[in-house]
Amino acid sequence: MASLLKNWLPAFTKNARDNSLLWRLLRDSIPEHKTKYFVAILAMIVVAGTTASTAWLMGEIVDAMTDTGNRARVYWVAGAVALTFMAKGIASFAQAVLMARAGNRIVAEKQTTLYNRLLKQGVGFFSTTESSDILMRVTNSAQRARMVIDTIVTSVVRDTLTLIGLICVMIYQQPVLSIVSLVVGPVALWGVQKILARVRDVMKQELKSLAEIIKVVQETSTGVRVIKTFALEGVMRDRMDQAVRSVERRNNKIVRLENATAPLMDTITGLAIASVVVLSSVNLFGGEPSSPGQLMSFVTAFLMAYEPAKRLMRMRVKIEHGMVGVRLMFELLDKPITLHEAENPVVLADGPGHVTFDNVGFSYTDGKSIIRDMTLDFPAGKTTALVGPSGGGKSTILNLILRLYDPQEGSIRIDDVDIREASFASLREKISYVGQDTFLFSSSVAENIRIARPDATDDEVVSAARIAHADEFIRDMPKGYQTKIGENGAFLSGGQRQRLAIARAVLKDAPILVLDEATSALDANSEALVKSALDQVTQGKTTIVVAHRLSTVIHADQICYLEDGRVVEQGTRDELLSKGEKFRDLYEMQLLE
Repeated sequence: MASLLKNWLPAFTKNARDNSLLWRLLRDSIPEHKTKYFVAILAMIVVAGTTASTAWLMGEIVDAMTDTGNRARVYWVAGAVALTFMAKGIASFAQAVLMARAGNRIVAEKQTTLYNRLLKQGVGFFSTTESSDILMRVTNSAQRARMVIDTIVTSVVRDTLTLIGLICVMIYQQPVLSIVSLVVGPVALWGVQKILARVRDVMKQELKSLAEIIKVVQETSTGVRVIKTFALEGVMRDRMDQAVRSVERRNNKIVRLENATAPLMDTITGLAIASVVVLSSVNLFGGEPSSPGQLMSFVTAFLMAYEPAKRLMRMRVKIEHGMVGVRLMFELLDKPITLHEAENPVVLADGPGHVTFDNVGFSYTDGKSIIRDMTLDFPAGKTTALVGPSGGGKSTILNLILRLYDPQEGSIRIDDVDIREASFASLREKISYVGQDTFLFSSSVAENIRIARPDATDDEVVSAARIAHADEFIRDMPKGYQTKIGENGAFLSGGQRQRLAIARAVLKDAPILVLDEATSALDANSEALVKSALDQVTQGKTTIVVAHRLSTVIHADQICYLEDGRVVEQGTRDELLSKGEKFRDLYEMQLLE
């Protein structure tokens, strides 16, 4: 089967790259489901055989009906017809069910494979790739891949064998008329070639428009407050309308192109049948005239051959339609992984959580240096605050510690182990994170807290919530800890979301705690509660804090003032106020005023 398909590939696509992708798709998908496909192919062979038998039996039916005195022949023909249609029905059912089950499994596998590939990517990949494009590739491309496989398998087996069987019946019954009627094929193929060139370009534009629809819906969902506040309903409506109409226009073009073979085939077939009717009345080569049954069998086979021939003519159009999605799927699968785990990763042992930067240099994709030759020590069990103007590299330092990115120069070590040599799992266990933009899942309060440690008991979840000053508002909710909080905690206030994030960090109880502007977006009352919670959480932890509000970090064990990717001042508050300039200016501006 595999070698047969590989030999047929040039007939399906027009260039070597598409042939390679198509072979890769078949090689990756069919072997795992070979049993289902094998039985489905056997069923297709039965369908093809019974279809050809039906055309042949039509001649027997006509001859038997004109020879009513021969009852044995009538009974034989009637039984053969009944058995033929019964076998065809059972085989068609088996083929449809098995192909559907294999196809659905392939879609599920491809979507899982695509998602697992996404999980392996670093943050840099998601920073440069639009989520709407990712969604379209994961959801749409897998469906297109299944469509391509189904089209190829059914065309290679069912339609081809059916057509061959019917042509054999035609030639057996009427050799001369068969030669005349087979002129249809080359003319129809010429018409299909003209159609294929336009399908690829139309499909590329259609998928771009689908991605735009997804993008508009995402932006409407996440940015509804901004849309309402700035009265952007009309703008968003126009964007959606334009994208929807674009998809509609291209879908209409695709339908028109896919079905353009129908009038071509109908016209040519009609002319061929008319020619057959005329020629059937003329005995060109003399000899015995054809019986009514022979003519009926020939005409039936010819008419029945029309549908598989039409499907085969449209096959390349359908494959070209689906190959655009297959290309997009493999483009995503073949994207280089932006962050790799070491081949033989080290499991970080239990330790105090001492973090050090040793001559670290880092830049994002634009090549501009964000961190420059930085050597910095984060003492175990102490709190280090990172302050300074925006763009100084504070959040980048946190990203590097979390190993969301890798530095281009130098190394970052935790308890004297380079984090690039550490396993992802043990590194994540070492660090808790609370950010400014808290992300919550659309599940219950308890589930959102428990993701920090899935094996935690209910009592441990409640204890963590109490430390984070979240227990009181949780118990006031309709179902307490089992209350659903909506997409990204939509039913909660900013302070409540932040306290749930802190509760997660408490439950995880990691030796290193990373805080990125954890109180910057809160009101005074919420900030006071969150600060109180953080004071308890940070006890005995290696805490690294990014903050613009000095009031939240003024009592840190160490304060580092960053500017232009460098540490320009470092020390305690009193040391920096006595000998520093940058920090003292910031302190006087924020606190003394």
